[in-house]
Amino acid sequence: MVLYTHIASAAAEIAGRHSDLKVLFDEPLSRHTSFKIGGEAAAMFLPDNFKQFEIIVRELAQAGIEPKIIGNGTNILASGKKHPYAVIKTTGMCGIELTAETEITVQSGALLSRTAVFAMEHGLTGFEFAHGIPGTIGGAVYMNAGAYGGEIKDTVVLTRAYGENGQYMVTGEQHKFSYRHSCFSENGDVVLETVLRLTKGSRDEVRQKMSELAAKRRASQPLDKPSAGSTFKRPAVGYAAAMIDQAGLKGYTVGGAMVSEKHAGFVVNFADASFEDVIAVMEHVKRQVYKKCGVELEPEVEIWN
Repeated sequence: MVLYTHIASAAAEIAGRHSDLKVLFDEPLSRHTSFKIGGEAAAMFLPDNFKQFEIIVRELAQAGIEPKIIGNGTNILASGKKHPYAVIKTTGMCGIELTAETEITVQSGALLSRTAVFAMEHGLTGFEFAHGIPGTIGGAVYMNAGAYGGEIKDTVVLTRAYGENGQYMVTGEQHKFSYRHSCFSENGDVVLETVLRLTKGSRDEVRQKMSELAAKRRASQPLDKPSAGSTFKRPAVGYAAAMIDQAGLKGYTVGGAMVSEKHAGFVVNFADASFEDVIAVMEHVKRQVYKKCGVELEPEVEIWN
């Protein structure tokens, strides 16, 4: 609790020096994660622009505090305990702008769904796959998110990031994109904005493709229950969901957490699940899949404990 109090006090001092900064104290992470699970964070900053973001990071560093960065919280499983963290939530930095005929510049907190609609409205194709991914562009670039045969790496040409020496630019192959990986997941730096290069297309055709993918997603995924999407990364050989299904684990339940009966790759919060419920389900799945298939599954969700 000493660290928790120190962080809250430092955050209050920063907010006192900068009246335009919005900061929440003792803020339940359950309000900011798609799992709807998580105890209070000592402080949560909600910057509206890059200048505010830099002020927060710099002044936290002066207090010896390294912040946790979140977007829409769609890949986080947080324990129900108090978290001695200063969290920066980027969803206020959400601008989207057409900066060339086929290029869109997107700030880190913009939702992928909104970005896909923006592209469609400007007659651009190539981002339809991201319409149903429930996260932000910053998180998507950080982990090279993808779905239905498309990945962020297919569209990103330049990224503005923030590291220990301030802002810098990453272009092309410097992103080091691979499956659920980028240079940012290596160095922990923060994506501030990225430039997407798309191609000219028909609005109607783009809209139709997004509608088809949305229908496919609704038919195959448990979108009606809180989750963090795919719970485990794709193994080197095969698919996690198929292995979990093969191990007979659909419907496996601990407390309020369950392996989805609709899609075995999802662990869902179907009845006010606790952090411990979800962890217990995940650990059981890992053991049984290893026993049945000889494959050790690796979590795709980020665990805050």
